[in-house]
Order: sequence, then C-alpha cells, then structure tokens
Amino acid sequence: MKILFMGDSITDAGKSFGKGSQLPLGQGYALMTAGRLGVKYPGRFTFINNGNSGDRIVDLYARIKIDVWNHAPDVLSILVGINDVWHEILNGNGVDAERFGTVYRMYITDTLRRFPGMKIILMEPFVGNCSLVAENREYFRDNVRERAVITERLAAETGVSFLPLQKMFDNACRTVGAEYWFDDGVHPFPAGHQLISDAWIGLFEKEIL
Repeated sequence: MKILFMGDSITDAGKSFGKGSQLPLGQGYALMTAGRLGVKYPGRFTFINNGNSGDRIVDLYARIKIDVWNHAPDVLSILVGINDVWHEILNGNGVDAERFGTVYRMYITDTLRRFPGMKIILMEPFVGNCSLVAENREYFRDNVRERAVITERLAAETGVSFLPLQKMFDNACRTVGAEYWFDDGVHPFPAGHQLISDAWIGLFEKEIL
C-alpha cells in the first residue's frame, strides 16, 4: 500500500531529496508515521512526502498531476489551509475562503474521478497561541478556523476521512502551554508532530486499514 502525504511546511518538515538523502520524508509527522507503521506492519507500506513549504491549496492543485496522480497512491493525506491565511497577512497573496473551498473540492473530486478506489484523509488545519500569530492572532485564528470548517464539510460531502487536530492541540496546550508544542504557533516541535502522527495512525487503522 502506497501512502502519500501532501501539505505545506508542517508536512514538508525539512525533507530533502537526491542520492544518499536521509530525509526524503522530512523530520515531522510523516516520518514518525512511516516509522511507527513500518515497525507495526513490516513490509506493508511505502511512503512518499510531497509536502512543500509555503503551499496554499492553489499550489497543491497546480501540481496535482506530478505530485499525486503520477504516483497513483492508495492513500492520500492532505494538510492545507494555514498558508491560505498567512500569505494574506504576509504579502496580500492569500486564498479567500470561497476559493479555498472551490479549489479544494476540485482537488478531491478530480482525484477520485481518476482514482475511484483511492482513500483520502483531510487533516484539519490548526493554529496555536504563540509568537508568530501574536500581532494578528484573532484574524489568523478565525480564518484558519473557517478553513478548518470548510475542510470538515468537504470531507463529509465527498465521503473521505477527516482528521480533527485543533481540539487535540487545544487540550494539549492546557497541560504545558502552547510553547511546548509549537515553535511559533504553526510549526510543531517534535512532541507536536508526534501528537499528529498518533492521531493520524489512529484514524488510519480505524477507517482505512
């Protein structure tokens, strides 16, 4: 079974390619998931990480053939939505909620039309209460949440799996604070990536495996 991860810098997590590369899966939840499943189910899965730092949903859709379709994965996992908001704050090049939903729906339906047996997991975009979002905290959190709601709705309407993450992080942050889990409110530290991986594996084993 081939599992492919798509997303932004959270998924990318510093991956590298080329001969001799030791980080084709990055250093985050994708790597942790591959390691855990590889030990638990030896030889059953192969993994690809095509997450790319800075990506918005329109960037994912622009590369859908080379990043996803050409690999024909059995399972496609997607985490997107944060940069669609952050890039609006950063340089006025975000993706508004309506367009986000429209393009994301196209991404899912076009893929399922081509690969009707593919299993898809939509991961909820999330945000922590840390330094990166301090200046625009309310706008950033509210707009990421709006895209999270859209993501959950799309999963229900297209019949694919949805992995909730915001509440998980909110609960975790009540124990030791957001700065333990996040570097900047967006990018998780190793423990945060492990939370994501554990949740991903739980959903995968329950709904897909």
